[in-house]
Amino acid sequence: MEIAGYAASVLIGLSLGLIGGGGSILTVPILVYLFAIDPVLATTYSLFVVGLTSTAGAASHYQKGNVDVKTALVFGLPSLAAVFMMRRWVMPMIPVHLFTIGHWVVTKSMLLMLVFAGLMLAASLSMIRKKKGIEVISPEINYQRLILQAIAVGLITGFVGVGGGFLIIPSLVLFAGLPMKKAVGTSLMVMTISSLLGVLGDITGHVAINYSFLAIFSSFAIAGIILGSYLTRFISDKRLKPAFGWFVLAMGIFVLISTLTNSHGHH
Repeated sequence: MEIAGYAASVLIGLSLGLIGGGGSILTVPILVYLFAIDPVLATTYSLFVVGLTSTAGAASHYQKGNVDVKTALVFGLPSLAAVFMMRRWVMPMIPVHLFTIGHWVVTKSMLLMLVFAGLMLAASLSMIRKKKGIEVISPEINYQRLILQAIAVGLITGFVGVGGGFLIIPSLVLFAGLPMKKAVGTSLMVMTISSLLGVLGDITGHVAINYSFLAIFSSFAIAGIILGSYLTRFISDKRLKPAFGWFVLAMGIFVLISTLTNSHGHH
């Protein structure tokens, strides 16, 4: 199982390197199903891995001038605050057993995996759909919408431990008027900072973390990124994105079904 898990972590990096995102959404399921890590802890690990791997991506985009620093701050700061609050205070407050329907006990981990499956389905559809290219209506930055989106993304990122690139990129294009390439780079920058801050929220909340495992897992993912960015020269992402989208869709359905059928929850 672990070998499969490490192979899968290379895949996370590959997808980040090739299509600039999407891979982070596989981190939690890989940790939960292949390494049997508790879902709540898996969100911490995921934030850490995503934060670390996005750093590599953000740095290369920054060198190419694909990061709009001002927008990264306008979007990043509210998002950061939301992520940190979610990890530091809200998550620990959520009870382990939420409620019972008949014999059906809904636990915190279960709710987490359900929300997660929902996000995976949404993400996969955004990858499968043929994008006509999001039209920018006005070059003016819509600060109010941008900040609201940022807070929403931060809360989601904080809850399920996903970088949320597929949530951030459209917001940057629509409300900040960024071209696609810049939006990808800027989103990686935002993801890097908010993921690492989320992890800080956990560490200050005394979550026990297996650093050696994380280091190995992340290095596989980073190897994947490096390979992925090298392969972009030979592969068109127009074909790649839908294919990856279908894969994420399948995984999302798997997570949904396995969460619902294991209603006694993982312990």
